Amino acid sequence: MNYKLFLLSLIAVIAMATPAFAGTKSVKNTDVNVPSDTEKVAAQVAEHEINVYSDNYTDGDKFDGLTRKVGFDRMIPPHALEVCYEKTTHIIFPSEIVYCDLGNENLVAGLADGAKNVLRVKSAFKSFKQETNLSVITEDGSYYSFNVKFAKEPLLLNIEMTDFLHDGEAVNRPNNAQEIYLEKLGSESPILVKLIMKSIYKQNKREIKHIGSKRFGVQFLLKSIYANNGLLYFHTELKNTSNIPFDVDYVSFKIVDKKVIKRTAMQEQVLEPLRAQNYVTVVHGKQSERTVFALEKFTIPDDKQLVIEIAEKEGGRHQSFVVENEDIVRANVIDELSIQ
Repeated sequence: MNYKLFLLSLIAVIAMATPAFAGTKSVKNTDVNVPSDTEKVAAQVAEHEINVYSDNYTDGDKFDGLTRKVGFDRMIPPHALEVCYEKTTHIIFPSEIVYCDLGNENLVAGLADGAKNVLRVKSAFKSFKQETNLSVITEDGSYYSFNVKFAKEPLLLNIEMTDFLHDGEAVNRPNNAQEIYLEKLGSESPILVKLIMKSIYKQNKREIKHIGSKRFGVQFLLKSIYANNGLLYFHTELKNTSNIPFDVDYVSFKIVDKKVIKRTAMQEQVLEPLRAQNYVTVVHGKQSERTVFALEKFTIPDDKQLVIEIAEKEGGRHQSFVVENEDIVRANVIDELSIQ
């Protein structure tokens, strides 16, 4: 009887202990925080962001997708510029201004009257604390950047920006210049166009000897035609053997019909030069001047011809000559490697 009583008591104890053990195990599973797959990914992303952006990054530092940080070797260092309210700062650029952007409303700027390469800048308010910026693009394809601050008495009021070509002298091009391709020059670099025109002007070769006009003591010559990358370059010379200065009114390039004696505007196609090296406004007595014009590439139909004319202001010594299509197609090809 004692043995049976002991066995029954043991079964009862085991039956009572099993639910308790199971319950304890269940509680332990509930208390342990096992991370889900989403939480694991989030932790990995957070660790990655800290490694990339450092531990003090903000949401503004992050970009979506694979993004490469812009290094300082890609930066165009800006110039420092001071402005004030009572005085105007003038910046003289080596070429005509085609674009200007002001950082905020603290600045006012505009072209100087009658000067397309001079920018006048001043503060719009009697003072401002926040630094702003100014960006300028010129016709020769150069980009200029300025950081602008307010100063009661700016140290520099008249600033002349350096020509990046330095008139052909052997100097390094500064890294604050960025070459901008302009729509009207197509795929040609504005800097290269300027170098080509300078080189043609400097070499001063007369490769065409049958095209020109001469009367009233004035001679107008076409010295050469060059072609490069969709552009044509015409090298002209005006000689004044008289004692009276020749004041240039305009130089025109027109494609006209060969058979029309009395030409009208409807029968002329005017070609506008894109660039001019040493554009002449006056040729004094007993002197001569040369100009290199850059025009968009063209050819002339058989029944038409190119007329290049130079007119004297308030005078009658106009000069003109004819260029045939065969002269155009025989234009010399420019070797860019030999440009000086």
